[in-house]
Amino acid sequence: MTKILVSDKLSKEGLEILEASGFPVVMKPGMSEDELCKEIADYDALIIRSGTTVTKKVLDAAKKLKLIGRAGVGVDNVDIPYASEKGVLVMNTPDANTVSAAEHTVAMIMALARNIPFAHSSMHEGKWDRSKFTGVELNGKTLGVIGTGRVGGEVIKRLKAFNMTVIGYDPYIPQDVADRMGIRLTTLDEVLTASDFISIHTPLLPSTRGMIGLEQFKMMKPTARLANVARGGIVDEEALYTALKEKIIAGAAFDVWCSEPLNDAEKKLLELDNLVTTPHLGASTTEAQERVAVDIAHSAVKYLRDGIITNAINAPRGKLSPETAPYVPLAEGLGAFLYHANGDRPAEEMEVIYHGGLASMDVKLLTVSAVKGFIKGIIGKEGANLVNAMPVAKARGMEVKESKTEECDEYSNLIEIKIRSGDKISCVRGTVFGEAPRLVGYDGYAFNISLSGHLVFLKYPDTTGVIGKLGTAFGNEGVSIMTMAVSVKEGNNQAMMVLEADKPITPALIDIAAKACNGKAKYVNLCE
Repeated sequence: MTKILVSDKLSKEGLEILEASGFPVVMKPGMSEDELCKEIADYDALIIRSGTTVTKKVLDAAKKLKLIGRAGVGVDNVDIPYASEKGVLVMNTPDANTVSAAEHTVAMIMALARNIPFAHSSMHEGKWDRSKFTGVELNGKTLGVIGTGRVGGEVIKRLKAFNMTVIGYDPYIPQDVADRMGIRLTTLDEVLTASDFISIHTPLLPSTRGMIGLEQFKMMKPTARLANVARGGIVDEEALYTALKEKIIAGAAFDVWCSEPLNDAEKKLLELDNLVTTPHLGASTTEAQERVAVDIAHSAVKYLRDGIITNAINAPRGKLSPETAPYVPLAEGLGAFLYHANGDRPAEEMEVIYHGGLASMDVKLLTVSAVKGFIKGIIGKEGANLVNAMPVAKARGMEVKESKTEECDEYSNLIEIKIRSGDKISCVRGTVFGEAPRLVGYDGYAFNISLSGHLVFLKYPDTTGVIGKLGTAFGNEGVSIMTMAVSVKEGNNQAMMVLEADKPITPALIDIAAKACNGKAKYVNLCE
């Protein structure tokens, strides 16, 4: 029975969806890492927010885990590379708290511009210091946005209404998208040097960790104000303290921190009179809390019940179309075939070649499916999936290549896979008739047989009488031959026969078959 563990507080609307699925749901928020390791062994799915950190230790303890669902955007609290290696899908809810985070960003910027928190505190102390809290207008100022994706785009939309000029830095956004937002894309350096207000909206990645340090602060205007409602760690907090303390910039508004709650070293930032702070409230609205819970609950149930993947962080990119979907079992079957045919030799390279109409289609998921089929023989059928196929292949030293050609002599679409092990290359070719995967070639021999069941390949001198001998040998062992195909190469006296049997083939029968045809025999079990 599939079981779901919820280790952070989740809105009742999300919990109701999980419970209505029929899967057992256990709610245990606030566990330590050790407590989570003890609890998680028997669960198939883990639903978290920002309070739970999914470490390598936790993943090793999760013997059955298939899914980690993050109710929110940031997934820096999950060891994604190791989750991928373990075959655990990681999902998030990238859209659910977009508006809340954008509105909080605007609120923080306005509070900073008009000194609202400091004036509020002064008033509550019984003071009336109007001149002390003189602010600045947003009107006519330049806003620099670092990261112009979902949240950044919503912030831009709102602050353009304040008559701000907006420039942005985002190496991943196309120019036409920037044009539609009405912003000018530029370099990070120009955003830092030219902006009056700077707002950060990038994920926390190795490439963005510490991207704003003392050097970057010194590039900013002394009147600049910086807002971060994205992730802690993007800004070097020691450098932030120095920049605010020494008035290198005018002020900052921060909702996110490296340590949450703040550690003792970070608490010195709270002594500054030009820093507006909140305790990670970007997504803390009633509406956002409900949306993230509902979205992750729906996504988790779809995956656990139907295998449908939505908003996955570590699933392979690409999409299936009605034209490519029938080729998924073909690609996986060809990969599995090559694993068995390759024997115990380690594979150093796999090349997947798409012929005909497939050459013009998105075939990334087909390539991953081929790798999945191959690694099933290495880590087991239950352990291999689309999430861990490429990481497992890479960890075992197998390079995966993909190529395309519109040339296809006999079929409208064909997949060819080559495996290189040392100086030996094995090659298999297949296509789809109707919905059925067909094996149409192996190591230069052409035939047409179902890519399924118990297959025996025999390579032998092309002489008469072999079919009768093999029929007798299989019959003596109580094995029926369902289908048979024979192929010869021009200028080669070696023939290849493919037999589909009705039951598993024993090693003893393989030896008998090889002797009967005075050749070599190989068994490929595609029922596993």
